[in-house]
Amino acid sequence: MTAARLLRTAALAAVPALAIAHAAPVVSTFGPLRNRAMPRLSGRGRRDHIALTFDDGPDPLSTPHFLRLLDERQVRATFFLLGGEAHRSPGLVREIAAAGHEIGVHGWLHRPLLLRGPRATYEDLARARDTVADITGHRPALFRPPYGVMSTAAHVAARRLGLTPVLWTCWGEDWTARATPESVHRTVTSGLDGGGTVLLHDSDRTSAPGAWRSALGALPRILDTCGQRGYEVGRLCDHDRPRRA
Repeated sequence: MTAARLLRTAALAAVPALAIAHAAPVVSTFGPLRNRAMPRLSGRGRRDHIALTFDDGPDPLSTPHFLRLLDERQVRATFFLLGGEAHRSPGLVREIAAAGHEIGVHGWLHRPLLLRGPRATYEDLARARDTVADITGHRPALFRPPYGVMSTAAHVAARRLGLTPVLWTCWGEDWTARATPESVHRTVTSGLDGGGTVLLHDSDRTSAPGAWRSALGALPRILDTCGQRGYEVGRLCDHDRPRRA
């Protein structure tokens, strides 16, 4: 066997191992396992606090409704923005920041990072991070991958960019056409416990048309349930801070 053929054989043999290494973090997608074994990635905080988070914005059609409701309830949240959408609506991004909400990045495009290599992954996250930083004047510190699916390349890129990946402990399944305010409230609160992170969507950019309305309709009841259970609701950056007096 020639040296060239030996190299090709070795390279082909290495492909499955590399693919496995790249996809290994996908196990964190399984919520029950992640919540037990990966508390930091799940967004676990102090037991009397719930972190409220929103994905897929900003959207000029829907996001302002959430901002008004949160303002009325005097609640601040964390918004994971898509870089492409932030670029289209910089004024809305500044409005989110001015209201005291925390901003993280959700990538530039809502595409699975598992299908991207290291360079494309890094460029996607860097572009989103830098766009948000240019608009707000503050570099975001948090990152949530599209579909909640991490890859080894995503972990490496996030570390290089100073971004901390954060997923969630419970969600509302509010992106589907069949979702209703009642179903979103029921789904969120069935998995709600102290120190958890709630995922909702303030945009239907990657969801069923109009799906954001089910999240918006459920939000007051979710906040009421948190209050009834003795939980303070706020941003991820408040998750480990003492409770406000």
